[in-house]
Amino acid sequence: MSELSPKPDQRQLRALAGGLAGSGAGRIDVSGVMESVGETAFLWDFARDTLAWDQHAATLLGVEHLGEIATGSAFQLKIVPQFIDQRRAAMTLPNAATPVGLEGLAYSLQYSFYPRGRMQAQSIHIEEQGRWWPGTDGRPVRALGVMRVITGRYEHEQRLRQRGEQDELTGQLNRPTLIEGLEAAYAQSRGAHKPCAFLLAAVNGLDVVNETFGFAAGDEVLAGVAKLIKRHLRAGDLLGRTGANKFGIVLNDCGPGTMRVVADRLMAAVRQGHFETTSAKLAATISIGGVALPDQARSAEEAMAHALQALDRARRRRLDSFVAFEAGPDEEKLRRRNQALANALISALDEQRMVLELQPMVSAATGKPDHYECLLRMINLDGSRVSAGDFMPIAEQLGLSRLIDLRSQQLAIGLLQRYLDLRVSLNVSGLTSGDNEWLVSLHRLTGGQRSITKRLTIEITETAAIHDLDQTMVFVDTIKDLGCKAAIDDFGVGYTNFRNLKLLNADLVKIDGAFVKNVCHDKGDQVFIKSMVELARAFGMQTVAEWVGDEETAQFLIAAGIDYLQGFHYGAPANPEVFLGPPKRD
Repeated sequence: MSELSPKPDQRQLRALAGGLAGSGAGRIDVSGVMESVGETAFLWDFARDTLAWDQHAATLLGVEHLGEIATGSAFQLKIVPQFIDQRRAAMTLPNAATPVGLEGLAYSLQYSFYPRGRMQAQSIHIEEQGRWWPGTDGRPVRALGVMRVITGRYEHEQRLRQRGEQDELTGQLNRPTLIEGLEAAYAQSRGAHKPCAFLLAAVNGLDVVNETFGFAAGDEVLAGVAKLIKRHLRAGDLLGRTGANKFGIVLNDCGPGTMRVVADRLMAAVRQGHFETTSAKLAATISIGGVALPDQARSAEEAMAHALQALDRARRRRLDSFVAFEAGPDEEKLRRRNQALANALISALDEQRMVLELQPMVSAATGKPDHYECLLRMINLDGSRVSAGDFMPIAEQLGLSRLIDLRSQQLAIGLLQRYLDLRVSLNVSGLTSGDNEWLVSLHRLTGGQRSITKRLTIEITETAAIHDLDQTMVFVDTIKDLGCKAAIDDFGVGYTNFRNLKLLNADLVKIDGAFVKNVCHDKGDQVFIKSMVELARAFGMQTVAEWVGDEETAQFLIAAGIDYLQGFHYGAPANPEVFLGPPKRD
């Protein structure tokens, strides 16, 4: 073993740490500053395998003395094993042609660490950032970095990930988690050249059960069907709830013939079963659509879409029926169009050609903009702009909506960080309203600062909200825990009853513009809006009217008690600086 220096050169380490932190470090106590903000610096000599630490590293990392982590190999023995390869990969050249300047190569990673060794269960989570320098053989010879303990943040992010992984009603996987499982099964199927299948099953006549026996009985039937289906699946198969009355089933190592056999077995099991509810013992049937993978789809989202098409055909044929997906005559033409749009969207995301425009929401009380809605635009190569309404439906089918929503989130948080008095609302797609990674990203970008999150409202469409009401309720509760507000968008176009509106616990209800544009001349629209205002007030919610196009409409809405007004009468969507001017500089 190389000879170790019992007293590392602290002067060199502080100078290097100062260089990493910024200029001027030589004139201040860098070590003291780093300790005060919960950070420690290190210098790693790979040839000697020595780690030189700042003097407070032992206290910060929770080890008894610095001798326990005086070498790279000793430090590695305390890293949770599953993270070791990740840390090694962070200091590996991507390829031999990678340019390395005097400043070295930057890296950043997170991992779990056992301060008292692997025999002790208690661990902390560390964020490590730094630079490393390779030798002539490409292997690292020196690294300089900074570590901070982020256990609290990591645990919070893990809770956000775990929250909502299961459907609360049935105890099975929720839609986003099931899609992740379907994506993994699809990838494995393609890589190993083994078939798999995806089934979409719908409980028939659930609306009749709800109307006759009440929603509680309907929920009990759904939960009973889920348990029965689960009992008839193999250990490696997945079951999750994908909608109000629908379940998705991932069948691993399953060809088209076996898919049909499984579907018949599941339909028979449900048909022969009886479900105890608080109202009565009820029977049920299911219809199933299936798609064989990987041959009949190019992604998990496309598999979902094809299974839904097959399910629709099964339900048109008769209840309690199975239909396997078959491509129609226009399928290839649709595939080419979707592929072109997918390529355009991916290029726009990669090349930072997604931007936000703002449209003001004016306070009825003051007549001035109170906050702004963020509207996503894709900039084509010729400079033209495409609104989200033109590409999001296809993006959702192609599985790109999560990437797009993450980009929108980044842009919106960037605006809030630049304009400290700005308040905005941001739309999310139906899939994102159940995506825990989106929530984790929100927490990361904001740093959990309520000075930012309290100025952000998340809009969920009514249709998406009722698609999986339980999951939407979890999502709304979570974003409100983070400090954001929640709004139900396009209210009136779906089928949400007033009971569900109350359950969602939103802060705002945005009345769909179809009820607003002709309100001065349509008695039915007038009744709807006045009723909505009264209902929202009773629930402690505020109201927003969309598509306000003229002063006459605005005055009617103000008299009816609407809180906020939005539409071309107050301004068309435009670049942020049109409304806000350039951000203030410190």
